[in-house]
Amino acid sequence: MILFVPVLMANGQETQVKWYSIEEAAALALTSPRPIFVDAYTDWCGWCKKLDKDTFSHPVIAEILNTKYYAVKFDAESKEPVTFQGRTFVNDGKMGNAHQLAYALLQGNLGYPTVVFLTASSELITPVSGYKTPKDIEPMLVYFSGTAWQSQSYADFVKTFQGKAQ
Repeated sequence: MILFVPVLMANGQETQVKWYSIEEAAALALTSPRPIFVDAYTDWCGWCKKLDKDTFSHPVIAEILNTKYYAVKFDAESKEPVTFQGRTFVNDGKMGNAHQLAYALLQGNLGYPTVVFLTASSELITPVSGYKTPKDIEPMLVYFSGTAWQSQSYADFVKTFQGKAQ
């Protein structure tokens, strides 16, 4: 299921963030490689809603997510089984309300919101927890969308990063 979140561009035109399921994103990345970005959220999380409202609705952030990633919106307390990397993950109640996939992607640190960066081959790069403003998340999105993260520390990367998000 693909979800669209409207974003109003500076020129008054509306664009939308394309949100995929993790299965769809992994399949797309196989045929047209791009890293995968996962927004792990819960329905009760106020900061998750603020991230949607203030950060993912920002035109610069929406553009990066739409062009550099396959963006996934994942309810970390979903009751639906998810097949990912050849394994079926479920929410069996053994980890409170957490889905097994959320537990795996967040490396057991079940705080929300958490965004997760995966390679095009669905390998975990890193989870990043907490609310991020557009200005905070833009350098992360650029850093993990290419190969900079493989050869340069994030601290060094941000020293020279010049973003567009305000």
